[in-house]
Amino acid sequence: MKILLTGGTGFIGSALISALDEHEVSVLSRNPTQASQTLGGSINVVASLDQFDNLDGFDAVINLAGEPIINKRWSPQQKDRICHSRWTLTQQLVDKIQASSQPPHTFISGSAVGIYGDQKEAVIDESFAISEHVSSDDFAHRVCQRWEDIALEADSEQTRVCLLRTGIVLGKHGGALAKMLPPYQLGLGGPIGNGSQYTPWIHLQDMVAAIVFLLETPAAKGPFNLTAPQPVTNKVFSQTLAKALRRPHIFFTPAFVLKLALGEAASLLLEGQRAVPKKLETLGYDFRYKTIDMALADIVTT
Repeated sequence: MKILLTGGTGFIGSALISALDEHEVSVLSRNPTQASQTLGGSINVVASLDQFDNLDGFDAVINLAGEPIINKRWSPQQKDRICHSRWTLTQQLVDKIQASSQPPHTFISGSAVGIYGDQKEAVIDESFAISEHVSSDDFAHRVCQRWEDIALEADSEQTRVCLLRTGIVLGKHGGALAKMLPPYQLGLGGPIGNGSQYTPWIHLQDMVAAIVFLLETPAAKGPFNLTAPQPVTNKVFSQTLAKALRRPHIFFTPAFVLKLALGEAASLLLEGQRAVPKKLETLGYDFRYKTIDMALADIVTT
């Protein structure tokens, strides 16, 4: 397949490229020289979508690009960057797909479990009635909902759209876990707030394999929870990580400290979703890492 990939130099994208080695992959990057150095000479790097009138030359598009949502406080300027890094690029891709006479047969586009808002202990699969249970004032929900709505504009008889409602992706050399490891390795790890909020997680290997599965499964379309079958509370996650590292688990981060440091963005850490991958499993995807014990044991020993 000829595949156009955005976000190819990121944590998930770079791992995905390795899994797509049998395909012809083009990566969209604002810094093509750096991307070529990072990804190697076998990857075609595209500097701008403006060089295409349409996407007739591609069989599939995988859209993973977006400004990190948790790295900084949500100032009005940062909120704009978060929104438009997702919405604008996705709209450009959709416009190119719609302009195609032979459009890509598959458009896989990012989203996140934040679309569900804070649902406490309720088990959430893809059939959850979002509009009935989530406030439109929830920033993470608003970002994801608009992101998905734009992507779905590409849906047609010729193009199927898959939406990746992603949880916390776990891998040692990037993502959220790479930031968590240092304090835990020093014996300073512990739960966040009261630790009762659910943490929907997925091992990087399953994240990549699930994207490839959706790419290769013609019946797959619509939203998919990219989360492991067994979400856990933040307290259980924290205890398991400390145990895997053979470190104490005696500290905790009070909610007010996070709110002082991150402001509104602290909600991403203090709230949660007990999201499960019902549609993926129904289609036949078999998770390699089903439990947090298995996933963290693999990551911290590799």
